[in-house]
Amino acid sequence: MPSPVPAVVDTLRLTLILAALTAFAPLSTDMYLASFSSLADTFATDEGRVQLSLSVFFFGLSVGQLIYGPLIDRFGRKPPLIAGLIVFTLASAAIVVVPTVDGFILLRLFQALGGCAGMVVSRAMVADLFDERGSARFLSQMMLVQGLAPIVAPLLGGYILAVAPWQAIFAVLTLFGVGCVVAAARGLPETLLPERRHAAGPVGIARAFGALLADRSFMAPALAGAFAAASLFAFISGSPFVYMQLHGVSQQHYGWLFGFNAFGMILASQVNRLLLRWFSTRAVMGGALLFNVTMAAMLVAFAAKASLPVLVGLLWLCLATGPLIGANAMAIAMSRAGGHRGTASSVMGVTQFAVAGLASAAVGLLHNGTVYPMVGIILAGGVFASLAYVTGRRA
Repeated sequence: MPSPVPAVVDTLRLTLILAALTAFAPLSTDMYLASFSSLADTFATDEGRVQLSLSVFFFGLSVGQLIYGPLIDRFGRKPPLIAGLIVFTLASAAIVVVPTVDGFILLRLFQALGGCAGMVVSRAMVADLFDERGSARFLSQMMLVQGLAPIVAPLLGGYILAVAPWQAIFAVLTLFGVGCVVAAARGLPETLLPERRHAAGPVGIARAFGALLADRSFMAPALAGAFAAASLFAFISGSPFVYMQLHGVSQQHYGWLFGFNAFGMILASQVNRLLLRWFSTRAVMGGALLFNVTMAAMLVAFAAKASLPVLVGLLWLCLATGPLIGANAMAIAMSRAGGHRGTASSVMGVTQFAVAGLASAAVGLLHNGTVYPMVGIILAGGVFASLAYVTGRRA
């Protein structure tokens, strides 16, 4: 059973710290994207080699989550978290002075392996402290802070590059890492008591993973959340071409349009908190999925001939349902994890990255010079999320 809900002040502190811990991925990727040409010049290489550091980072995020899940079920939440944050901080500091592109790529891997600890631990801590509905409401509250990272990161990176070399970006990430280490060490409670920890060996860990993967009541909402996230990643992959090439939007205005969608997701996450006062997580999630698929179907039907304002509006309505689906799906899935919430958090994280990666790749592979690859994958994400939700209800 979850621990008692913390006091209001502690809840606010918990929200800020856990939201910061989930921001490592957008801060570590979006902040340095504009510096690829400068990195290539510094290391006397091509941008393709520099882009490899981005792929390696996402690989590290996926692998690292599989590692931390069993660790935080065995040793508690805080020790592996602090260790991971220290790894991230040291890797970020080393990047500032790294002399070669190969060293840069390797350190990016260690950045990811350290930073993903926050992603895994935050989900597990929320499940430790709250029941299903409380988890969904708390995750929506986190989104209010967490949702700012994808908006602020590219803007911050651009401002830093305007006045300093690319190394300054990683100096800022180092300071962010130090701040998170201090905040986590002093401001987070240990939410897994010693008597609830699992000292399992490799066989026991494998059995825990196997049991979760075979549990339809867990995997169905986990997949529903992953497919909902896939729609967002399809938008991220396809929107630059759709907005800038098909509709002639400038790079500057594209950033504002992207931020408009992010604002919609933040707003929707707060609507989710209000709805959960009167409705169950399943009811809110079911309504959000129905609305999502309806809007996505309209998007597919009208996107090719729609004006830019109509297209932006339909995308806004469709993608804004993401936090309602994601927060409730995560809460439902984690409530089914039993005593292996860390391992469950790993499975959810890797599942989301895998499905989202496939969606992004599909948009590129299906590219035909029209809007249909992007909007088609967005609709497919909603349909598959709905099918997973129905499967979970039957389970």
